Amino acid sequence: MDILSAPNSGDALIAVSVDDRPLRPVSKAQCHAGDGILHRAFSLFLFDPAGRVLLQQRSARKPLWPGYWANSCCSHPRWGETLREAVQRRCVEELGVTLLDAPRWCFDFTYWARYQSDGAEHELCHVFTARIPSDAPRPNPEEVAALRWVEPAALDAELADADAQLTPWLRMEWPRLRGM
Repeated sequence: MDILSAPNSGDALIAVSVDDRPLRPVSKAQCHAGDGILHRAFSLFLFDPAGRVLLQQRSARKPLWPGYWANSCCSHPRWGETLREAVQRRCVEELGVTLLDAPRWCFDFTYWARYQSDGAEHELCHVFTARIPSDAPRPNPEEVAALRWVEPAALDAELADADAQLTPWLRMEWPRLRGM
């Protein structure tokens, strides 16, 4: 299938093999329906000069994990777009910020998580870090309900609370990122 025949071809995501080989363009809805289709994704953790990490509360309009707290920015590259291009694009679209430096790749991992009966995340996720000034974010309310800067130790403590409304990918990524 070529990009022109893919559903919503301008916004098509990238279905991948377990070794991150692109397979075909696929719509975002298809990626997250039912048990999901394994697709390429990224998570970005933004830090300010004081070392605090920026968390975002997902908009109530999000179909999966609305209102939950997540890492600074997470999304998907589009078919034909590199991960770093996608990170830069989504920082502007979600947070209204330009990064102070190039995103630094940290690790990749694959996960699957179901959200109620609404769908699932099945992602091969590439985790990055970058820096921004603490006064820079201007969140898009369609994407982000709220933002907060958190000391790393405070996020460690919050993750220990099983009832905290934190996305599953944040719960998986942060401890590994802290262990690096």
